[in-house]
Amino acid sequence: MSHDLFEAARTAMASAYAPYSKFPVGAALRTADGKVFAGANIEVASFPEGWCAETTALGHYIMAGGGKITEIAVVAEKMDRITPCGGCRQRLAEFAGPDTLLHLCDQSGIAQTMTMAEILPLGFAGDTLK
Repeated sequence: MSHDLFEAARTAMASAYAPYSKFPVGAALRTADGKVFAGANIEVASFPEGWCAETTALGHYIMAGGGKITEIAVVAEKMDRITPCGGCRQRLAEFAGPDTLLHLCDQSGIAQTMTMAEILPLGFAGDTLK
């Protein structure tokens, strides 16, 4: 079932707006109820003020009401097994649990799977700010 998440990320990557970096990225999130939310990176002339694919996918996810994220897939046209940047790791951790699966993809599918805890072991937790 995870291959469809890769396909959603790859389809989103095709819509990336990356005229400055020429580095298209796509991401897709799946919630426990099976909904998939995808996004692509979007750059603006005030580089690097655009937003990443993961951020775009999270925006769609939040606007649709959220839910428990069970897995995430990320793919880049020019880099196999791309990982979310540091900021996106924290953004994803805000909404995904430490056991949420993160699929790092190449052009044919999932190349490696890890958990959010593995990629961001010491991230900030929202409950520490209360």
